[in-house]
Amino acid sequence: MGLYNDVVMPRLVGRVCGHRFFDPWRQRVCEGLGGEIVEVGFGTGTNLRFLPPAVRRVYAVEPSLVARAAARAAVERTSIDVEFIELGTTAVARGSLDAALSAFTLCSVDDPRRVLGQIAAVVKPGAPLHFLEHGLAPDAATARWQHRLNGLEQRLAGGCHLTRDPLRLLVESGFEVDTYVQEYARGPRPWSYFTLGVARAPRP
Repeated sequence: MGLYNDVVMPRLVGRVCGHRFFDPWRQRVCEGLGGEIVEVGFGTGTNLRFLPPAVRRVYAVEPSLVARAAARAAVERTSIDVEFIELGTTAVARGSLDAALSAFTLCSVDDPRRVLGQIAAVVKPGAPLHFLEHGLAPDAATARWQHRLNGLEQRLAGGCHLTRDPLRLLVESGFEVDTYVQEYARGPRPWSYFTLGVARAPRP
């Protein structure tokens, strides 16, 4: 499982999540971003080509060295400055960044509330977090299948959860949800209930 999770999975996720099917969703989640931002779950840099010209610098959070290496081409193609960092370090001053971006990330991190807390620490109070996540479906039939498949999904998809509720995670972490839409995308329903929106970081 070490080789699979460390080498195979980052490449597989990059290929699947980089499919053009996701392009309209990525375009929407990146709209309105500007200044210096942090992107959690940078992956292979798929979102770089959708970032508006107003974005000057991306502080990229991506623990996988395989994914970072695969992102090199995307980083070289963009005029935006990209710097890889680790959340929870002193690489970025507290409360200094203009916005944050998370696309298909909260489903797979070990402790999403901790990650959201770390995001809140590095962005300005009230700064926007643009998010795009899949998660627990509202209809009972799909939700039952999500619960049945969740364990297998975690083993085969790098810890990805099918049953997390991104809006609940945001609110419980102190974020104020400004706008959001929830709808089924094309594809198998247990994997296709998307939540897209903007939330505001906690204010003192």
